[in-house]
Amino acid sequence: MSLSLRAALAAMAAVSLHVGCVHAGTILTIDDRGARIALSAPARRVVTLAPHLTELVYAAGGAASLVGADSASDYPPAAAGLWRVGGAAGLDLERILALRPDLVFGWLSGNKPSDIARLEQFGLSVFLSEPRRLSDIPRTLRVMGLLLGTESVAEQRARAFEQRLQTLRLRAAELRSVSVFFEIWHQPLITVNGEHLISDVVALCGGYNVLGALPALAPTVSLESVLAADPEVIIAAGVPPGALAAWQRFPRLRVVQRQQFYELDPDLTTRATPRVLDGAQRVCERLEEVRKAR
Repeated sequence: MSLSLRAALAAMAAVSLHVGCVHAGTILTIDDRGARIALSAPARRVVTLAPHLTELVYAAGGAASLVGADSASDYPPAAAGLWRVGGAAGLDLERILALRPDLVFGWLSGNKPSDIARLEQFGLSVFLSEPRRLSDIPRTLRVMGLLLGTESVAEQRARAFEQRLQTLRLRAAELRSVSVFFEIWHQPLITVNGEHLISDVVALCGGYNVLGALPALAPTVSLESVLAADPEVIIAAGVPPGALAAWQRFPRLRVVQRQQFYELDPDLTTRATPRVLDGAQRVCERLEEVRKAR
């Protein structure tokens, strides 16, 4: 992520209540790449290009406006009835155009830039989302509420999220730190850096990402780097069956000696939606088990 984009994201997160405005009948806001989005009226035909965006639109009260979603959108169950428009590997541009959306919600780091450029070349309004912190979730809900004309529902859901998040923060304030390696794939070995939402979840529970300083958002790492970090716990989400058992080859690791391995539902830990706090609750419980075993 460029410094200018990072600054834009930080600024928007810092002013989460000021998500946009309605001026002379036009709805104005800024998306997560810093682009200006202007609608003449609340969106009535919406397409989402990532699972977290579909879920957020539903949470913000925009179900009636959704006409299409990416192939991986599976929550809430009502999303099963939406037209499919492709996904991270590539979009079905013809299908999207046929749906005649007045707004498309895209994922800045998850959709191909070339696909987004094509949509905009066809004259579609595209709001790009890139939630990196838990505080970005209520901010995005409020932005969606503005764009969809569902501000009341979106504000209610945003406040409920913030209240629950604050409760978790207060519980973790005095906890002893736990070193964590978060595994999102095994061959190749892939983790997340400190800018990823998952690292914010880990920090919420009093943990720290042992490879958080790496520059890439979801880097491929060497086995040697994990062995050198010697984490107290390995948490996995979305790895193949049996992947965690492969760590038993390294009995000198603290995590092997104490058998501190946990696998979590990736939908509750990697998707930037209100349900991520369900995943956070589970992470907090696991890290507390690690503390008690010391």
